Amino acid sequence: MDSFVDERDYKLLESDKYTFFVLKQIMGGNVKLLLSDHERLIICYTGHPFPVWIWTPDDASGEEMEKAYKLAKENELLSDKCSFNVKYSLAEYFIKRSNEDGFSMKISINMYAYDCLNPVKPQEKADGDIHLCKAEDLDELVSFMDMFHKEIGIDQQDIQGYQSEAKTFIEAGSMYFWKDAEGNSVASCKYAPNGDMASINLVFTRPEYRRKYYAENLVYQVTMKAKEAGFVPMLYTNADYEASNACYEKIGYVIRGKLCTVG
Repeated sequence: MDSFVDERDYKLLESDKYTFFVLKQIMGGNVKLLLSDHERLIICYTGHPFPVWIWTPDDASGEEMEKAYKLAKENELLSDKCSFNVKYSLAEYFIKRSNEDGFSMKISINMYAYDCLNPVKPQEKADGDIHLCKAEDLDELVSFMDMFHKEIGIDQQDIQGYQSEAKTFIEAGSMYFWKDAEGNSVASCKYAPNGDMASINLVFTRPEYRRKYYAENLVYQVTMKAKEAGFVPMLYTNADYEASNACYEKIGYVIRGKLCTVG
């Protein structure tokens, strides 16, 4: 296994460009662990609290899955501090092998990967309008990020970590709030380009402002901005959040892939 990636790896991910969009995005940056044979296996870990991404082909054999498991074990990733974003076949293998080794793993999140080639304007118009986040919005954005990650229960950081990321998001010019008619920031959403695609994420509505179509209208408008900038909008969702998925599908998002988080 090499500790670098090259064009061979990016070519491998073309067959899973939706489900492994984030892996493609992070494996070219600063990571804690990066292993690849450039043919059948890629392992990438940026560090706690983020998940380990493991790519295997759809027809991965038992021997190849065992290789992935052993590499995770050798690199001390099989602990309660790490989770793995993988295809369902590899998740099932990790669960079986962990039981054989005397500890328990389980699927914690089922995920869908969507894209949106033809956005559909929401039927219900929310009061207020979209707002591009600027430097003066930093503290409020940090608050949104903290609430968002606490609610979903993953990738939680300290305030300094959120501040660093928030500054990057604002500087990128693709981080947005929805402000209601009274000027309150009620929802957040951004898009992050990579290649010809852009991930729509950080979708969050303050609990007291939900069921007023703010997120639906904001995601639609951010989707349009990504599309108008020349990108294919895509996003990940928790497959068990039926209301959120229905919202995305109403504005034109279509399921393109499935994966899960196991830990």
